[in-house]
Amino acid sequence: MDSPVIVLSAEQIRQKTERLAHQINELHHAEEEIILLGIAKKGYEFAERLHGVLTGVFENKAVLGSIALHPEHPFQQDCTYSINPDDMMNKTVILIDDVLNSGKTLIYACKHILEHQPKRVNTVVLVDRRHRRFPIRADLVGLTLSTTMEEHITVDMQKNEAYLS
Repeated sequence: MDSPVIVLSAEQIRQKTERLAHQINELHHAEEEIILLGIAKKGYEFAERLHGVLTGVFENKAVLGSIALHPEHPFQQDCTYSINPDDMMNKTVILIDDVLNSGKTLIYACKHILEHQPKRVNTVVLVDRRHRRFPIRADLVGLTLSTTMEEHITVDMQKNEAYLS
């Protein structure tokens, strides 16, 4: 097996995070409050970084939370939130993940969020692989990357890099 190829360095991740935070600000500057909801584990880690930058540019309230669902059986187990899901009603929710591959996790998370009647849902990902099996897209993307189905993208927030293996 070949060694992993770095597709985003720490500096590139920082730049893309800043750009995405500014784009979120531009799209939602008129909102009194937005909710950044990271998909548990790596999506939440990326959401934390976005929230950190966004608090410096967004003049209104940006609430950070996470959503956790079983990736293989999203309807057989309950979805859990780190915030009160009723707080999403009539608010703009920005769903965040590290990598968008087939779209399965993102679309199932959206289904759960829609149960709480948000005003709007946008999606943000650091890397979009464009291998859709489900009808969902990312509204804001850090990097769009063409890969084969056998290749895997890993985002390591501890090492501050994304790599292809």
